[in-house]
Amino acid sequence: MLLTKKSEYALLSLVSIAKSDELKNVDILSKELNIPKSFLAKIMQNLAKHNIVKSIRGVNGGFILNKPYDLITIFEITSVAEEKIPSVFECSPSVDSCPSDIGNMCSVWPLLNNLQNKINLFLQDLTLKDISE
Repeated sequence: MLLTKKSEYALLSLVSIAKSDELKNVDILSKELNIPKSFLAKIMQNLAKHNIVKSIRGVNGGFILNKPYDLITIFEITSVAEEKIPSVFECSPSVDSCPSDIGNMCSVWPLLNNLQNKINLFLQDLTLKDISE
């Protein structure tokens, strides 16, 4: 599967943060977006760990984007949220690393690999700004 709830929630949260002039903490985002707080907290921690957002501690703390939203790609967000490069198929990115060891005989691998590469390029060209406006 290409994107799970992790990616969806990360994208929704980052759009909300990008559109706000104020810090947004997990409580606010959870209520605003109707996302389970504990699940969202893990996603936001992961985004902070990978420098997509900056976590500000304290009573009035919360999250802000760590760089301009036109420099944060959807590929970057989804890769961090999913903790791997999102893929459409379980197919390996390389014929040599095929999990079923029949990569050299697979007639659909070239098609699936080509499709995955196009999706990756699309997600790399699409930024948070593109989906926030």
